[in-house]
Amino acid sequence: MGIKNSPRQKAFEILLKIHVSNAYSNLTLDTYLQKDNMDSRDKAFISALVYGVCERQITLDYNLSRYLKQPIKKLKPEVLIILRLGAYQILFMDKVPVSAAINESVNLTKANKSAFASGLVNAVLRNVSKKGVVLPEENDKNYLSVKYSCPEWLVNMWSEEYGRENTEDILSMSIGEVPVYIRVNTLKTTSDELVLLLKKEGVTAEKCTSIPDALVLKKQGSVENLECFKNGLFHVQDLSSQLCCKTLGAEAGDTVLDVCSAPGGKSFTISQYIKDCGSVISCDIYPSRVRLVESGAERLGISSISTEVSDASVYNKNFSQYDKVLCDVPCSGLGIIRRKPEIKYKSPEDIDKLHNLQYLILCITSRYVKNQGVLVYSTCSLNPRENTEVCRRFLRENKDFVLCDIQDADSFGKTEDKMLTVLPSKNDSDGFFIAKFMRKEELI
Repeated sequence: MGIKNSPRQKAFEILLKIHVSNAYSNLTLDTYLQKDNMDSRDKAFISALVYGVCERQITLDYNLSRYLKQPIKKLKPEVLIILRLGAYQILFMDKVPVSAAINESVNLTKANKSAFASGLVNAVLRNVSKKGVVLPEENDKNYLSVKYSCPEWLVNMWSEEYGRENTEDILSMSIGEVPVYIRVNTLKTTSDELVLLLKKEGVTAEKCTSIPDALVLKKQGSVENLECFKNGLFHVQDLSSQLCCKTLGAEAGDTVLDVCSAPGGKSFTISQYIKDCGSVISCDIYPSRVRLVESGAERLGISSISTEVSDASVYNKNFSQYDKVLCDVPCSGLGIIRRKPEIKYKSPEDIDKLHNLQYLILCITSRYVKNQGVLVYSTCSLNPRENTEVCRRFLRENKDFVLCDIQDADSFGKTEDKMLTVLPSKNDSDGFFIAKFMRKEELI
């Protein structure tokens, strides 16, 4: 196989696009893997390289900088990506021979108009291989940032909010293999039946004790290729997201509104909680994302879901009053950096713009809740500015709503004034935030 068609070349191209265009790693990777006819081993190697380099970027740059005479930011992007790729293989991929990692990195420089840097790449990577992973001293302020490849501002924010021990747990869970959780489609099967059916397809599935009808898959390969998936017996959904649906407390006959639903996982689970008897209106601002909800509902055989293109930040006069309303707002995603590692490299200034939009959506969404109806506000972020602060402001300015207890909250994370921050270390789930409100009945 020539260098131009090699897995390392493909990984290089994907990482360069992510670096230059600020593209999402999972979307960019999926696009490349779908258009190329590669065997499963090559795809797995490319995925490991791309996610690994994204996850460990700060650690890699810290180690590379030790052997560079110029600041790492002044390197040509192509050379920087090649150095990161080589260093990741040397430091974190035991099955890759060091000689192969170095030689192939040098070859990448020659194949990508960077031959002038081949000597530099060779020398730096040889030094990396001699010294191994180097970290600051444990009492150094940058220690956790470099060890777990997380920006210092984010480490400091989490330490202040959750404490040093919880912060290190969050950081350690943000790197490495990510579990695949699924939600059993109880409209078609049971957990026990699905475990057996998956076993026949060579997939080991285990029940999760923390959430009913949740399974974790082992050695599953591509989920979309499973017959159980094609037959609509489950959908992929993290435990935290399933907990959010459980907290809503929807029952048969309820009317439910999901204002930011795409790609639809929460709407699907809610429909199963109401036994497909009632109604779930699933909304998104983009028609293409609404179509994702529709196709998912069709695959799962759900009839209670109807969709609507709607901007959650603008009041929709066509909506009425609903028993249960889910407000899962757009957020920074700081709770899911193990799935999308590039999120953690966003600037704090970009993230700080979100809370006003989130508050606006929450206020508008609250107008769709009937008397004694339930409103759940959620994010997949671990940022108090997007979470507790938004909810406290909402309570101050909306006296007709009160906070409700969240069942089994302590087994998932940290509660504060009945609001739940889901910590990944509790159940190996995504970081998440959930607050449950009830509209008080008006006095006559």
